[in-house]
Amino acid sequence: MRRRFPQFYAHVDKVFDEMPVWVVTVVKELKDYWNSKMYGRKASQLLKELVSGDSGQLTGFNNDLFKQVIEECDESVHHCQALLRKMQEEGTSNQTNKNPDHYGALVHHLSLVRNKRCLMAYVYNRAEVVQNLGWTFKAKLPDAIKMKLSSEEQKYFTNHYATLQSYMKDLDLDLAVDMLPPKDPYIKVRVLEEIGYVSLGDQVGNLTMHAILFLKRTVAEDYILQGKMEELTN
Repeated sequence: MRRRFPQFYAHVDKVFDEMPVWVVTVVKELKDYWNSKMYGRKASQLLKELVSGDSGQLTGFNNDLFKQVIEECDESVHHCQALLRKMQEEGTSNQTNKNPDHYGALVHHLSLVRNKRCLMAYVYNRAEVVQNLGWTFKAKLPDAIKMKLSSEEQKYFTNHYATLQSYMKDLDLDLAVDMLPPKDPYIKVRVLEEIGYVSLGDQVGNLTMHAILFLKRTVAEDYILQGKMEELTN
């Protein structure tokens, strides 16, 4: 904007330079107060955080900002109800007389609706990612992911995972294996840590660290997800 209107902004800067210090301080304080009262700005920040990360990845749940948006919603409800009561007491019809109280109530109502939509979008999109984690990880999430979830999201993951396991148990089928069609039922893997003797379907094998084996994909998948094995593609 300064490049488009250099003379205007030069005049504004000159006026501020000639103002007493206390006037400039008051103007700045009023500007900061106005910016802090911009309804919907905090909810917008939540969504910006949501889309700032990579697709399918979570940033930490911003509990402080989430609570501030809820407090702003409560404030909007309080102001809206107060203005509506005032209009009722004065016998003002919001259909025929569009006075300042009418528009004030409308602003708070629209702010409440917008904040509600932003909160729902924030929670819903994070919940979708948490659901997908149930297909990737077993009952326990890695600490690096767990610390990014709210307590409610952690409970949601636990319940969602339990539901998946119950459904797959009823089907007697592990739906989390082979999310992509495999080219070969056997894969070449390297054991990354000492596992010991385990059942490999039709036999028992000793999975020692650094061992390179050909295993059924269905057997190796769990160990790969746990970080105990890695698939060798070469």
